[in-house]
Amino acid sequence: MKPFTFTDDNFDLEALQSVQPVVVDFWAAWCGPCRMIAPIIEELADEYQGKVKVGKLDVDDNQQIAVKYGVRSIPTVLFLKEGQVADQIIGAVPKSIFSEKIQKLL
Repeated sequence: MKPFTFTDDNFDLEALQSVQPVVVDFWAAWCGPCRMIAPIIEELADEYQGKVKVGKLDVDDNQQIAVKYGVRSIPTVLFLKEGQVADQIIGAVPKSIFSEKIQKLL
């Protein structure tokens, strides 16, 4: 399953109003570390399908949301629960770290 695509237009409905916990990967095509974690994000989308909404937000195309959440370096991954930021990761980290943070949301 491909990760969900978040945008400035759908973020409120799809992320903040989601009944499931949400993982948002703030990324850009030119970002090397973003490309490094992309396969991890895809695996997480598969593994947590139906339990957690895992998606990506391209900061070049959707600057409003990135600014709203103070995203200054990418990749930044936000973990949302009930519309609130519960945790975040900045930079490329191993999959185990992502899984650990997701488990805390469930």
